[in-house]
Amino acid sequence: MAEDLFVSSPANVDKSPTDSNHSAGIARGKLLKVLGVWFGIAVAIGNTIAAGIVRTPGNIAELLPQPILFVGVWILGGLYALCGASSLAELGAAIPRSGGQYNFSRRALGDYAGFVVGWSDWLSSCGTLAAVAIVIAEYSTNLAPSLSGFEQVLAVSVIVAFAVLQWRGVRWGSWTQLVTSALKTAAFIVVIVACFVLGGKGGLAGGIQMAPPGSVDTIWPVFVAMIVALQAVLYTIDGWSGVIYFGEEVQDIGRSVPRAIFASVISVTAIYVLLNAAVLYVLPMHEIAGNKFALGTAAQKIFGPIGDPLIRSIMVISLLSCVNAVQLFCSRILYAMSSDGLFLARAARVNDGGTPVLALWLSTAVGILFVLGSFERVIAMLSFFFVANYTLSYLSLFLLRKNEPNLDRPYRAWGYPWTTGIALIGSIIFLIGCMVTDRTNAPYALLMLIASYPVYLLLKRFRPRLDG
Repeated sequence: MAEDLFVSSPANVDKSPTDSNHSAGIARGKLLKVLGVWFGIAVAIGNTIAAGIVRTPGNIAELLPQPILFVGVWILGGLYALCGASSLAELGAAIPRSGGQYNFSRRALGDYAGFVVGWSDWLSSCGTLAAVAIVIAEYSTNLAPSLSGFEQVLAVSVIVAFAVLQWRGVRWGSWTQLVTSALKTAAFIVVIVACFVLGGKGGLAGGIQMAPPGSVDTIWPVFVAMIVALQAVLYTIDGWSGVIYFGEEVQDIGRSVPRAIFASVISVTAIYVLLNAAVLYVLPMHEIAGNKFALGTAAQKIFGPIGDPLIRSIMVISLLSCVNAVQLFCSRILYAMSSDGLFLARAARVNDGGTPVLALWLSTAVGILFVLGSFERVIAMLSFFFVANYTLSYLSLFLLRKNEPNLDRPYRAWGYPWTTGIALIGSIIFLIGCMVTDRTNAPYALLMLIASYPVYLLLKRFRPRLDG
């Protein structure tokens, strides 16, 4: 891998007063341009295929108790991601900055839009970091009962351990990601093959008749169930665009970003669809519905008593890969915002290993706070922003095509404007559906959006004193 350093100064970005004020204060620091396509795929798989595969099948089976809907909703989620993949590939290649979708919204829509996307993405990533660490601790205590009662200590230890590893440098984090993602992918492929080779037609034999009376006899209940199920699917499948968080660190960005994104969408969707189909092949629908560990139950039928601990062990490896990926995301988001004057300037400093040190440790601290506190509601609220952020990104592509026609675009979205339009309209419909069907979390998300504006104004006003 190349050893050269890369200082980002993307064209036309330095238009805002924030950027000029920032450059007068502190140099941004340097990120190492050492990552490639395989890292982009690994970080997407590492981030995406995690705890969601454990509980989501049981939840979806309760909502959609027919096999064709149970599997079909995963395919639908994958198609939604595929429609948006080329749009994010164009944006990621044209705006080669680390930090994710924050960069696209800020450039096309201004500082405040970027602030909302960046902060919601950062906080939800920190919360996800905590959630995954806690699940690792819970599975570990199940595998080793002597650790029972030390779940919080284990969760915090996992977060700190990966922070120390990444503090050493981006190469440590990237190799860890490649190894853990490869291990988890191989393990899940073995489970899928075993289910289809050794399992019976559990859910396919008569499963269609198991739907409760009246659950699918009108359009509205099906629509509500599909929206709620899609919420779970999109939350679970989110992460396929992981490479865009490392725009300043990816070599040959015009080729690497599109290849990594499309390979990630296809790989992640295929693994999830096959895993759910494999579970359905082994278990009848009534055993999947409401089951918080359907994959483990299926493994027990295939592998006997070792099935449950086997799946839990695979999940620990899978979740460790997720922790590494999410922690990388967190530090890059905060780094980008700090570089643009939307957070502390010191958080834009990078060490010799290519790690934004303060951004990393602040993200680690927030993740630990979530572990020690109550984060379930926060995660539920911020999951609403996942699709909202994608909506703003697709809108940003339209605006940038119109306002910056001469922007260097190493890759141009295939099917534009149709694929981007489909992804944008689908996102808007989904958000409206969330507001109609989710009266608990979506309104809180909107309140957070409204409350973010005074926070944004205060931060911009008092940043010089904080940097003092």
